[in-house]
Amino acid sequence: MRTLSILGSTGSIGRQTLEIVDMFPNHFKVEALCARQNSQLLFEQVRRYQPKYAALTGCEVTIPKDLKKSCEWLFGDAALETLAGVGTAQDVMVSVSGMVGLRAVLAARQAGRRVLLANKEALVAGGSLVMSQCEVGGHQATLLPVDSEHSAIFQCLNASQGNPFRKLILTASGGPFRNWDIKKIKTATIEQALNHPNWSMGSKISIDSASMFNKALEIIEAKWLFSADPEQIEVVVHPQSIVHSCVEFEDGTVLAQMGLPDMRLPILYAMNYPTRLKTQMKTLDLTAIKDLSFEAPDLERFPAISLAYQTLQTNDASSCILNAANEEAVAMFLKDEIKFGQIYYIVENTLQRLGSQRADTLEEVEYADAIARRTAKRMIQ
Repeated sequence: MRTLSILGSTGSIGRQTLEIVDMFPNHFKVEALCARQNSQLLFEQVRRYQPKYAALTGCEVTIPKDLKKSCEWLFGDAALETLAGVGTAQDVMVSVSGMVGLRAVLAARQAGRRVLLANKEALVAGGSLVMSQCEVGGHQATLLPVDSEHSAIFQCLNASQGNPFRKLILTASGGPFRNWDIKKIKTATIEQALNHPNWSMGSKISIDSASMFNKALEIIEAKWLFSADPEQIEVVVHPQSIVHSCVEFEDGTVLAQMGLPDMRLPILYAMNYPTRLKTQMKTLDLTAIKDLSFEAPDLERFPAISLAYQTLQTNDASSCILNAANEEAVAMFLKDEIKFGQIYYIVENTLQRLGSQRADTLEEVEYADAIARRTAKRMIQ
């Protein structure tokens, strides 16, 4: 049985991780649960899974009498980092959103935990710091990607028997605006941007999918996870979300990982790596699929992809700045304070205004993140 701490247990990935625990009660046990503000759902989860530790990082509320002594409670921003390293959990699922995931990942690794990574920002902002502490691949892997695209590449590389790849092909659904006119995209509403055609996700990643900033972040992640050069990473739009990503090898062979758009599959693969568990989940019926189509992304309508490649040409904090500015812009869009088309403008101009910033230490990365947020907020105001 593997013991597990879940950071972000009330979010989409966290809830689906607990569904896997329910499916395999003899394989997984929850040691710690952490949420930001959804205290009521966290209380329900604590009652059900009886963890040793629980935390609320974004608010401090009165703990129900029946839960006060059932586990140790932590509060505040520091609780996330503490929970990543406390106790004896073998694995830490990092499914919180935002830059806060970076310190949690580093704390988990310093405590000798295996990291199941569903947080893009840790690698985007602090890729070199994270990868200096982690091993990807092999039976002794200490970092396992949970995003469907990177999990797909990871699975294809595991099947390659050590043969080097020529190209990593990240697939993208195209989001809700794949066929929209560029002028219409720029004035899209919050409701329209949240309406993803294939996946049910949190609000931040849904907006990133609509702008394709999620794919920009995944390009940067792929560079760090798989030691890939920028020119080895390609994005292909695949509206059906059946092929989750591909790997092209030096002889021209392409391996693809396919499956229904169900995040529980990559979550389970990471949780029980390197072996697979038999499930009763709905499986892919190839005869029922009428079409699998692929197209190049439109970089004029979705310029975030080009911006990611630009940041990879530098050896500084550009990716961290891109991420921070995007987080602030998306937050303002979700408050209806800016238009959808202004998200890219704010990110691009924040990068231009700040220029090169160092990213050799955690302190330098956090400094770059902070000034990028201040710059983006001033621009928004």
